[in-house]
Amino acid sequence: MASGTLADDIRLKLGTLSPAERKVGRVLLAAYPAAGFETVATIAERAAVSAPTVLRFVARLGYSGFPEFQAALRTELDQRNASPLSLYEETGDDTPGDDSAAGLMARSSRLFTTAVAQTLAETPPHDVERAIALLSDRKRRITLVGGRFTHLLAQYLGLHLMQLRGDVHILPERDVERAAALARLGRRDVLVVFDYRRYESDKMALAQLAQEQGGKVVVFTDTWLSPTSAHAEVVLPSQVTTPSPYDSLVPTLAVVETVVAGLITALGDEAHQHMRHTEDVSRRTGLV
Repeated sequence: MASGTLADDIRLKLGTLSPAERKVGRVLLAAYPAAGFETVATIAERAAVSAPTVLRFVARLGYSGFPEFQAALRTELDQRNASPLSLYEETGDDTPGDDSAAGLMARSSRLFTTAVAQTLAETPPHDVERAIALLSDRKRRITLVGGRFTHLLAQYLGLHLMQLRGDVHILPERDVERAAALARLGRRDVLVVFDYRRYESDKMALAQLAQEQGGKVVVFTDTWLSPTSAHAEVVLPSQVTTPSPYDSLVPTLAVVETVVAGLITALGDEAHQHMRHTEDVSRRTGLV
C-alpha cells in the first residue's frame, strides 16, 4: 500500500489498471471520499461497469474484499478529522523512549527528518513546476489565505512573493475588505490556500468561488487532502508527523521554501530588480 491516502494509491495505480477498472478509480476520485461508502452496485452503475469489476478493482489495491476497503477508508477519515485533543487523548502519556530533553530532541530529529524527506520525495515534480509557473506569471494576481495556524505559512509565502513580484495580497480579515477582495476574483487570479485536517469550511467555499470565476487554486494541505483539493489546479500535500499532538508544519515549510527557490529562478532578473527597488524604498522611508 502507498504511504499516503487511498486517493493517492488509486492515482498511482490508474496506469496499471484495465480500462474498466480505471473507470471505477475515476468515479471514486471524482467524489472522494464519499463515493467509497456507496454500495458495490451503485459504484458499478456510476462507472458503467459490472459489480465484479469493482471487486477486482479493490483487490488490485490490495484488499481482500469491499468491506476491508471501506474499513480502511473509515480509518483514514478518523485520522483526517483528528484534532490535537483527540490525538493527545489517543496517545496519553504513552510516549515511547527517553523523555529527557536529549531524548526528545533525538526523537524530533528522526520524525522531522523522515517527514521532510518523505514529503519532498512524494511530491510530483510537475505539481511543483505548475505552482511555480502560476505564481511567477506576472499577469496574474496572487491572493493567499490560511487557517487557524497555517495563516502563518500563508503570510510567510506571501511576504516572499511580495519581495519577488507585484500584485500579491493576503486575504483581509475584516468582512467588508474580504468580501471586496473575493468579489474581484477572476480569470487572472491565483488563490493560494493552506488547509489542514479539521478542514475549515470557508476554505472550501473560497476555492470553489475562485474556480467558478475562472481563477486558479493552489492548495497546500496534508496527506489526507483538504476538500479544497477538488477545486485546485495544484495540490501540494505534506506529512504532518510530530512528537506532539499538534500536526507539524515543518514539512510544509520545506515545500514552501522549495517553491520560493523555484520562483527566484523563474522570475530571474525581474525578481532581482523588484527586490532592489523594494530595498531602496524601505531605506528611503526608514523601514530598514
